[in-house]
Amino acid sequence: MVAMDVDGVLTDAGMYYSESGDELKKFNTRDGMGIKMLQAAGFVTAFITREKTAIVERRGQKLAVPEVHQGIDDKLAMLTTLAQKYGLSLDQVAYIGDDVNDLKALRAVGFSAAPADAMPSVLKAVHY
Repeated sequence: MVAMDVDGVLTDAGMYYSESGDELKKFNTRDGMGIKMLQAAGFVTAFITREKTAIVERRGQKLAVPEVHQGIDDKLAMLTTLAQKYGLSLDQVAYIGDDVNDLKALRAVGFSAAPADAMPSVLKAVHY
């Protein structure tokens, strides 16, 4: 399983708001292609984010991500639940995060990664 945060991992970490108050997020199509390649290789993919927006739900639907979990404060607990659901140990899980609220999850999995512009404490904690 490959699980990931959304804001700062699949987006540029910016929060954009229109004049009417609509929230916008910028996703990179290359990340979408990477997710599709993971799925084609047999990996379960998951979004685990603290934010809760319809945009993330739509992105998950578009990419056929089977596990989209929003409003999650304890990402490690969610990863543990998902690993159990799919009969995996945390050593068989990869997680990609960028901020301090990802640290517990990043430290617990078999493979962890972060974008180059992640928080310094995250960059020190990840495998890649």
